[in-house]
Amino acid sequence: MTSSRPSARRNAARWMGEGGTEPLPAKERKRELHRKEKALVEAAALLVLEKLQAMGWDERHRDGEDDAADEKREK
Repeated sequence: MTSSRPSARRNAARWMGEGGTEPLPAKERKRELHRKEKALVEAAALLVLEKLQAMGWDERHRDGEDDAADEKREK
């Protein structure tokens, strides 16, 4: 691991079964993986929302307008 935090290195070594510690049991690994997946999904959702806001999506769609209505107006 390239992290400077000792706990992160220790957890990575434990996860991989390296060092003098026992590897995590399968149930704990699954729980940790699920927790990390949820955090990743949340981070991705926040990035998408941030990008939409930067594009002005919030302002354009605040009045209930959608892309279909925009397309009809353009024609």
